[in-house]
Amino acid sequence: MGADTASGRVDLLIVGGGINGAGIARDAAGRGLSVLLVEQDDLASHTSSASTKLIHGGLRYLEYGEFRLVREALIERERLLNMAPHIIWPLEFVLPQNQSPRPAWMVRLGLFLYDHLGGREKLPGTRTVNLAQSAVGAGLNPREGKAFIYSDCWVEDSRLVVLNAMDAAARGATIETRTRLVDAKRSGGGWEAIVEGPEGRRTVRAKALVNAAGPWVADVLGRVPDARTDRGVKLVKGSHIVVPKLYPGDHAFMLQNPDRRIVFAIPYERDYTLVGTTDEVWDAKPGKAGISSAETRYLLETIGRYFDTPVSENEIRWTYAGIRPLYDDKSANASAVTRDYVLDLDAGEGRAPMLSIFGGKITTYRKLAEHAMKELAQFFPGASGAWTAGAVLPGGDMPDAGFDAFLSGLLARRADLPAALLRRLARAYGTRTDHLLGTARTVADLGRCFGGDLYQTEVDYLVRHEWARTSEDILYRRSKLGLHTPAGTAEALDGYLAAPQVVSAVLVG
Repeated sequence: MGADTASGRVDLLIVGGGINGAGIARDAAGRGLSVLLVEQDDLASHTSSASTKLIHGGLRYLEYGEFRLVREALIERERLLNMAPHIIWPLEFVLPQNQSPRPAWMVRLGLFLYDHLGGREKLPGTRTVNLAQSAVGAGLNPREGKAFIYSDCWVEDSRLVVLNAMDAAARGATIETRTRLVDAKRSGGGWEAIVEGPEGRRTVRAKALVNAAGPWVADVLGRVPDARTDRGVKLVKGSHIVVPKLYPGDHAFMLQNPDRRIVFAIPYERDYTLVGTTDEVWDAKPGKAGISSAETRYLLETIGRYFDTPVSENEIRWTYAGIRPLYDDKSANASAVTRDYVLDLDAGEGRAPMLSIFGGKITTYRKLAEHAMKELAQFFPGASGAWTAGAVLPGGDMPDAGFDAFLSGLLARRADLPAALLRRLARAYGTRTDHLLGTARTVADLGRCFGGDLYQTEVDYLVRHEWARTSEDILYRRSKLGLHTPAGTAEALDGYLAAPQVVSAVLVG
């Protein structure tokens, strides 16, 4: 333990910079282990930035008997809300029954279990409304019958990954993006791995290897000569569309389709509605995913089935898709494949340990990381115990998780900066907003404007502290400003990021 990552020797080499890899890196570093995490692209550049942006128990998983998973997720839901109140907040869901393929008694029973399985403390319980008489029915067609209203949480998913990586780095971990695992082999009771990054190839020696490569988990196993391959992964693509706002209000909708699949409609980035997700088996190799015409049609048909105003394909503002690496439970229905996770420890007499992560969901990442470290504890007897439950993430250290009080103080302290800008920064960076702004008092102090309210001060912060390297990193993962900035912003930003002084800052930072 305590090895120097700069020497090429570490306790833990983690492959994959999604939510599971970042969460494990944070947990392990906090226990005193030396950690190197390598990610072949940007942090959260694939599955972990392509979610439906929810911290939730997974109401529909009750239908498949996933009671353990739902209970764990519900417990984690309120923990995470307290850990990162700037990027996670409560969200009400309206569940109309007028087009439900499930009887009302069945839905209400599921919601009763949902309210009580996880020891709910902060979020309100389920209530019933008449859609014709309630404001939440506005925009629906038909606006009739009853609906159930329950609560879950929203999360800025890619920022959750980055905050875990930041906390891991603050505790001594080394995070290397644009760096891939070439191969790995057991050697001398440990691992000898070749990794390749912007500065070329090098050898890393580790006591244990964690395969948290998400959709690439099987690909990583294929680079290890004697890896055990008796666990399988089933790749399922989920796609979303972003359309002009479909209805008034800050609530979301859980929409039940005739095929019994669920689609969410969620307020998004002030002016839009996020609609998704689909479940489509992915038979190709892992890679950059895009929405198919069939998925687009399915989501547009769902909008047309439920809302007053139909949406045409040319009105779609943005789409994104991600490949979910689900544990292969041999289910023939992509929607029914378990969202639970499986940790596969490959170790034994004389075999250096490798832990592979199959499945999982963003809500349970912290508990997954805790379970992963429990599996690895026998190999690191000097490591300290579990610590992450209740430990806030960077920017989340607000008294009583009080975001509104924090924002009020920020608006008062920085009264000469635009309130809308401060609100956005507070939601993204929490208590680190003052660190980002430094001595800036007016817009003129923020440097070059790249479009919208994206200024040089924020860009420089993202480069130095959050591993941002491209305009896509900044506009669509660290933020969703790509939906709000004018044409030419990405090109101007990439030009700035390629400037020698910025590249130098990356190398130093």
